Amino acid sequence: MSVQVEKLEKSMAKLTIEVAAEEFDAALTKAYQKSKGKIAIPGFRKGKAPRAMIEKMYGAGIFYEDAANIVIPDAYESAAEESGLEIVAQPEIEIVQIEKGKEFIFTALVAVKPEVTLGEYKGLAIEKKTAEVTDEDVEEEIGRIREANSRMLTIDDRAAEEGDTVIIDFDGYVDGEQFEGGKAEDYALELGSHSFIDTFEEQLVGKNIGEDIEVNVTFPDEYQAEELQGKPAMFKVQIKEIKMKELPELDDEFAQDVSECDTLEEYRNETREKLLESKEAAIKREKEEDVVNKIIENAQMEIPEQMVAAQTRQMTQEFAGRLQSQGLSLEQYMQFTGLTAQKMVEELEPQALKRIQSRLVLEAVVEAEHIEVSDEDFEKEIENMASMYQMEAEKLKEIMGDAEKEQVRMDIAVQKAVDFVVDAAQEN
Repeated sequence: MSVQVEKLEKSMAKLTIEVAAEEFDAALTKAYQKSKGKIAIPGFRKGKAPRAMIEKMYGAGIFYEDAANIVIPDAYESAAEESGLEIVAQPEIEIVQIEKGKEFIFTALVAVKPEVTLGEYKGLAIEKKTAEVTDEDVEEEIGRIREANSRMLTIDDRAAEEGDTVIIDFDGYVDGEQFEGGKAEDYALELGSHSFIDTFEEQLVGKNIGEDIEVNVTFPDEYQAEELQGKPAMFKVQIKEIKMKELPELDDEFAQDVSECDTLEEYRNETREKLLESKEAAIKREKEEDVVNKIIENAQMEIPEQMVAAQTRQMTQEFAGRLQSQGLSLEQYMQFTGLTAQKMVEELEPQALKRIQSRLVLEAVVEAEHIEVSDEDFEKEIENMASMYQMEAEKLKEIMGDAEKEQVRMDIAVQKAVDFVVDAAQEN
């Protein structure tokens, strides 16, 4: 195998990879062995027809696609390693030459890690921010805790009100026909949560248990199901139960139930301290973001689209994982919110680009400032990770590969770079 590297604009490169004819012929033989049992040739039992007979009947290229799929992964991996490029996204493969008895040639268009030219990154001016906690902040937080500790009471002597949770059956129709995902039974819906489209929830306010209700709404123009976009719909709804929240009394007993405090006043003071810690942490993150954004503005780099697309896919998977931990699939979330796959990509792409730019400039600062990670730094981070995964540190190191360990070291170095540029910033 041989590889030629052609560097292109915008952090792209093209690898031209040539595989020896003998290796490709061996792949053709493997493809034949894999597929012969599925091919029928008159006069032969399945799997018994000679390769030459199959190629004569179906054409010489019948096994080319399977053979290419056998050869390309290993050939590309070897070529990528030999090229010395730091490839950051999946390649775009194009076959140039494929013929029995000849070299198999294909190209791989790849995105490579962009080169970064740093501008000013030390002594940057940022706005000075201070953390303050007001009495209103404290009462709002305590109110949130009361909400979390409320209980649901079943109501049967009045109509549904905003803030109630109603248990409903519903059946949706568009153009007089039922549609997929438009029907549910015993669904718990909080009125006023705006988790359903249009004015669905508002139309249930004032309705009673057992009442048959027709709810008329219009799907958003960017609803995730294209066939429903912008269409009017009618839902047949029946309220089966009405539940209301009963908040706990705001007294010393409440404080004792939700904290280690003995009195409500102590709990208010504790809440104030926790809010202050939270706001100070938020301001620290804002300062870091402000400084890194300025470094990005001052730097020069070209980010390939493929790199942004790969990061966007990763962020989508991360979001889907968080939803899954809450018992909700990405498809269900999109259906409930009316978010389309395209809209999600459009919302995530700027975040993906910023994540890439941030990482690149901080890695450049690591290099420029010769920031090092000691073994002590590494061991401490492993201890933190092991604690999070609830396992022993030594066991975690055993299952980590060299690349993963190197990634941990770089993550530590990047955080040190963040601390360095923030400490060097000038607050005005």
